[in-house]
Amino acid sequence: MRLTDFWQRMADNFGESYADSFARDHVMSELGGRTVREALDAGWDAKDVWRIVCAVMDVPAEKR
Repeated sequence: MRLTDFWQRMADNFGESYADSFARDHVMSELGGRTVREALDAGWDAKDVWRIVCAVMDVPAEKR
């Protein structure tokens, strides 16, 4: 998954403002105690991060 696709999915599901805030501020144990932005900056695959976000935030299956 390209980063542009990842960020579009985040915006589509959470709204642009909340998606950005969530990505900067929400630390997840599933990402090794990182935020979304920190995980992506550390080299995590965007697809893996998206799957974790979906699981943590209960994104409906049809939007995953």
